[in-house]
Amino acid sequence: MNNSGSRLPAFHGTGVALVTPFTAAFAVDYDGWRRLLDFCIDGGVEYLVINGTTGESPTTSAAEKAELLRVAKEHVAGRVPLVYGIGSNDTAAAEELFHTTDLHGVAAVLSASPAYNKPSQAGLIAHYHRLAEASPVPIILYNVPGRTASNLTAETTLRLAQHPNIIGIKEASGLMEQCLTIAAHKPKDFLLLSGDDLLTPALIACGAEGIISVMANAFPKRFAELTRAALADDFATARDILFRLLPLNPLMYEESNPVGVKAALEALGVCGAAVRLPLLEATGGLKDRIRRAL
Repeated sequence: MNNSGSRLPAFHGTGVALVTPFTAAFAVDYDGWRRLLDFCIDGGVEYLVINGTTGESPTTSAAEKAELLRVAKEHVAGRVPLVYGIGSNDTAAAEELFHTTDLHGVAAVLSASPAYNKPSQAGLIAHYHRLAEASPVPIILYNVPGRTASNLTAETTLRLAQHPNIIGIKEASGLMEQCLTIAAHKPKDFLLLSGDDLLTPALIACGAEGIISVMANAFPKRFAELTRAALADDFATARDILFRLLPLNPLMYEESNPVGVKAALEALGVCGAAVRLPLLEATGGLKDRIRRAL
């Protein structure tokens, strides 16, 4: 557990839930990985998130996860903070990962709530308390009911926010009233981060500190500009950028995430569009529509 006695500085602004580039033979493409890291940093994002669901973490091996993190630390070389994804629906297994993962140089861990076994709110609190005690770095909760089949309620989030090693939440429930309740009652140093690209300006207007974004893989400069504008109360600029990105957003998810954003990255020459089964690479029709939208 982090015993510094204070929370780390806030992750204000734009974080990117990075994809994991693969070759045509479905091996990890480390050259593409380095290009993606540079592309996002050069675009002006504030931090990078490695090994999240957008990174296809269910289908990367433990050895690949370790190498992706090692290469990122080496290549990023402190230019921006790194956040690493650790989670499981087996609390003991997730706890063990905190002991076996090299988290030196990692600023925080993003931990999705358990999927499939649908724990009670008390079970979710117990799960996260165990992880927070095991973690040598601060934890950011990740609430994404569309993937996990359970929701971290506002009341549960606010209970967890009292733990000194839990510093924020990526909120991807899409439940605005729930997000507003968190914003209204959270500790001042607890981060509310949007987990939905299109809701970013609205949530910032209500007290969120930023976004962990999927679209920022392909549009880091535009998303960083959007988020910074909203944080500066320049909502006219934020809306203008958001409305320009609006036609692209449904294309990112039409054939599941990260299929669409990888097709966009391929069109931009950053990395290939390959994904691992059970996902399939974007169809020709979707790729064509993404190219036209770009």
